[in-house]
Amino acid sequence: MRLIKSYIILIVLSGYILGQDSNIEKPKKPFMNTNDSAFLGNGNRISSILDEAKQFLSDAVIADVNQDTVEVVYNIKRIFDLLSDVEQLGVREELDKIEFEKFQSDFIQIYTTRLNTIGSSTQFLTADLIRRDIASITNQNESVEMGTTKFTIIDDREGHIPLVMNSQVESYIRYFQGKGRKGFNIWLRRYVQYRDMMLPILEEYDLPEELIVVSMIESGLDPKAVSRAKAVGLWQFMYLTGKQYGLERNWYIDERQDPEKSTKAAAKYFKDLYKQFGDWYLVLAAYNTGPGRVNRALKLHETSDYWQLYSLPKDTKNYIPYFLSSAIILRDPEKYGFKIPRSNPLKYDEVVIEKSADLTVLAKAAGTKRSTIQRLNPELRQPATPSNGSYNLNIPFGKKDSFYKKFNALPDEQKFAVQKIEHRVRKGENFISIASKYRVSVADLQTINNISNINKLSIGQRLKIPVKGGVYSNYPEKIIYKVKSGDTLGHIAEKYNTRAAEIRKWNNMGNTSNIYPNQKLSLFVNTKPDKDTPSKNVYIVKSGDTLSGIAEKHSLEVSKIREWNSIRKNSSRIYPGQKLTLFVK
Repeated sequence: MRLIKSYIILIVLSGYILGQDSNIEKPKKPFMNTNDSAFLGNGNRISSILDEAKQFLSDAVIADVNQDTVEVVYNIKRIFDLLSDVEQLGVREELDKIEFEKFQSDFIQIYTTRLNTIGSSTQFLTADLIRRDIASITNQNESVEMGTTKFTIIDDREGHIPLVMNSQVESYIRYFQGKGRKGFNIWLRRYVQYRDMMLPILEEYDLPEELIVVSMIESGLDPKAVSRAKAVGLWQFMYLTGKQYGLERNWYIDERQDPEKSTKAAAKYFKDLYKQFGDWYLVLAAYNTGPGRVNRALKLHETSDYWQLYSLPKDTKNYIPYFLSSAIILRDPEKYGFKIPRSNPLKYDEVVIEKSADLTVLAKAAGTKRSTIQRLNPELRQPATPSNGSYNLNIPFGKKDSFYKKFNALPDEQKFAVQKIEHRVRKGENFISIASKYRVSVADLQTINNISNINKLSIGQRLKIPVKGGVYSNYPEKIIYKVKSGDTLGHIAEKYNTRAAEIRKWNNMGNTSNIYPNQKLSLFVNTKPDKDTPSKNVYIVKSGDTLSGIAEKHSLEVSKIREWNSIRKNSSRIYPGQKLTLFVK
């Protein structure tokens, strides 16, 4: 209901901004540079200011729909600044006066109806009341210590991130010394693995070494880490940010999970953030919540002091103390009851694989397990190396020579894996329907076929279809199955060597298993049913029969009999004369 109301307000406001809410005919203005105040009269300037205020009000409503309190408050504050400019100029023209008063009225009405992210009120509001309301929001402290915090400087060397101690930092340190000790020790074990790779990269980009702590608190130094928001890898890159910094993601690989490549991308990102903010605490805040939100907070509070940015999300206000506590412990672990494990850098050899090869075959040639190959190459998403050119594969250290000897001795049909099948486009098909048919993403289809525009598809065009490993010479085709009397989803699934859950998914059936005679079901299966498909039989229950006895007699499972006859789970109740459907070979 709230969302509907917000969108209604947005629609009304949009009409207002476009000038569709007024019958007043506005005089046409001569063409000129509106930024040149020397050529503008007060009337034109007021009209221009009000247009800007309308845009800020529109942005506030949109932000309210998205539940972005910081953005709402910022836009309303900017409206007040603009209205103050109008008051200073003075409203002389009658049309400007009407427009100004109408905007004020609409502004108060929209605020009253109301922008839900900043509270609710049934009272009629004046501009002064709104000012005070907004002031109370921007100054609230959300129980997170910020500006009132007293600091103790731990380390403030040039070229390093300043390390300070306050009550929040102390509380996180106590947490790591207590409940969080086990987790922090895991971080330390991984730290000695990746330190020798990460620190030289940070040094290469002239960045503080403390930034390695960001990877610790973001992912626990786990290259396979995935957040709820789908951020991935050591540095928890979102897809678009990763793409912006050169990290590729396709059917075969996700470079966000490559430790070295993602660390270089993170270094470039930190470099750009520091150019923008010039303060490491603001950089860290932007890394956590996004530079846009930090910029809005800076404008709202009119300060570049991180500790004064009360309107930042609570998670972001806690992020810097969390970072500081980890960095302080890492600086002197023994002081806080920790011990850096013996140096154990991740070492490996690199070999070049010319074509797509199965990881199991590669692991055997390297004298190790497939899981080890996957651990050394966390960016790989499939059980095979990419097919688009050569690939640099990491294998256990010291195995390079023996690997090449064993791998090159294999015939090509064993070395290389077929990872694609071909599809010829038919009339009525499009990228979405083809992707759905083969259960792959549109993005993966585009990547493997090097197609940027999904609308450019022609009948007869041949498309490569990515498949999850192995050779698929007889890939399932779509068939339409007409339901017969006595059919069940379980029986149909068994007949076509698939699962009932798959049939439900293909036909948008949700969790129901209800079907009816003559119903048409879409099946993505082999066109020929299983040769050993059981035949349907009707068994009439006799006196003394039990489900288990009937099942044993016909070499069936009791659960199957229940499924075919809609008998409740765990129930064995049957009666003489009852007709049971059985599918027996």
